[in-house]
Amino acid sequence: MFDVIIIGAGPAGMAAAIYAGRAKLDTLLLEKEFAGGQVAKTYEVANYPGIAAIIGPDLALQMQEHAKVFGISPVVEEVTEVQLEGKTKIVKTRKHTYESKTVIIATGANWKELGLPMERTLRGKGVSYCATCDGAFFDGKVTAIVGGGDTAVEDAIFLARHSPKVYVIHRRNQFRAAKVLQEKLFEQPNVEVLWDTEVLEIIGDDTVKGIRIKNNKNGEMKELEIEGLFVAIGTIPNGALFTGKVAMDEVGYIQAGEDCKTDVPGVFVAGDLRRKVLMQIITAAADGAVALYGVEKFIIEEYDQIVG
Repeated sequence: MFDVIIIGAGPAGMAAAIYAGRAKLDTLLLEKEFAGGQVAKTYEVANYPGIAAIIGPDLALQMQEHAKVFGISPVVEEVTEVQLEGKTKIVKTRKHTYESKTVIIATGANWKELGLPMERTLRGKGVSYCATCDGAFFDGKVTAIVGGGDTAVEDAIFLARHSPKVYVIHRRNQFRAAKVLQEKLFEQPNVEVLWDTEVLEIIGDDTVKGIRIKNNKNGEMKELEIEGLFVAIGTIPNGALFTGKVAMDEVGYIQAGEDCKTDVPGVFVAGDLRRKVLMQIITAAADGAVALYGVEKFIIEEYDQIVG
């Protein structure tokens, strides 16, 4: 019987593991692939406090090594089933069945991709899914952003502070974003909106050099010379395993407040699978700490167990 099982070893899960180790809780950290989550797929991170610049996989490794200091390493097993109701939580993988007093769900979310041939190859080399994370790398460089919701428009406004020219590419003829955001965007003199347009190809070998676009209304095709392509068409929560187990919103994000508590006692959610304003490494790590604090309080109250 573990004190806590953490599902997912991204920044949220790793932070929870570090705090669990410091609290001397009997902890199991499960990860189906490799520690770090989206961080391990990020070329460079420059907005994590105390670290001016670091390659994403290196930051993921540092987090993993930090957890090892407290005796916790990720166990590479994919969770296939969970039973969260009742006092004892059951987590099954293909190899084992584990029991725990509490569970922290930290399986995150993935950015939606355009699905273009060079997109993954050039990720972190001009292709990005987070303008607030990577926009500063493009000072003085021409950029483009794809999307029409709040995030895309907010990101375009942010990029306009860094780029001499920002193209906003949207496949429809109007934005879904809030009117106040649209008004602010249209005030930016260096932003050009390309309506009814989609990206057909990303041009570049080692870095992004441009994109080929098509106007779906008149069929016109042309190339834009850019150095940064930002994709803001939404995220896909990795929460299918927990459908019907905890309360979720209509998209599939687990519902929980800033205390990271789900509607099931003893079950917490941390990181990008929790619906929140800002999805970044620092907010995921903060969630992990908050969730583990909730775990400690739950164990003390429900099990009369001394923690730490």
